[in-house]
Amino acid sequence: QVQLVESGGGLVQAGGSLRLSCAASGGTFSRYAMGWFRQAPGKEREFVAAIDRSGIGTNYGGSVKGRVTISRDNAKYTMSLEMHSLQPEDTAVYYCTRYSGSNYYTGLHGMDYWGKGTLVTVSS
Repeated sequence: QVQLVESGGGLVQAGGSLRLSCAASGGTFSRYAMGWFRQAPGKEREFVAAIDRSGIGTNYGGSVKGRVTISRDNAKYTMSLEMHSLQPEDTAVYYCTRYSGSNYYTGLHGMDYWGKGTLVTVSS
């Protein structure tokens, strides 16, 4: 049974930084692309970032590009999201997801597991 557990969310002031982590268990972590999505109240779930199996290939959503960095440690079964210059519009629940194979997508398809999310609140 695959489980994804996010951590690192919290309250931060505008302009601040946070590092989110996703710990995976079950399955073989290095076989799958991984990603981060977020969902703000009343809005659709939005693509934030994705990373390929090796950790070399990455992709970022337009609203966060240049402010976030995704990384993974296949030996530790973990993935991280470093976020900087946070703004109130970044307030959302951030979800870790595992894609069902080696490819990643920016749309809401191709994933087979989701974490329960971690809340990020950015105050102005």
